[in-house]
Amino acid sequence: MHMENSEDDKAGKERDKSLYTPEARRDRFTKVAERRTNRLLNDVRLLGNTSNKSLYKYEQADVDKIFEAIEKKLVETRAKFKTRNKDKPFTLE
Repeated sequence: MHMENSEDDKAGKERDKSLYTPEARRDRFTKVAERRTNRLLNDVRLLGNTSNKSLYKYEQADVDKIFEAIEKKLVETRAKFKTRNKDKPFTLE
């Protein structure tokens, strides 16, 4: 019985390693990014529906606050995708 657990552990570790291959990571990114982007685009479309003045009352200041918040979050999120440069180690040479 101990042998079976060892074999199961090995199979589990092999399966775990397969989650981190470049192909698996790319597939996972594509699947998640597409789903989240489509959800976000749909939410932006729905937000646009609130521009109907016959159904909603708002001021330009309200619209400005909404889009400032959205633009700020977009800038923050885009920055996360930029390549991060590690600090170079200090040397005297």
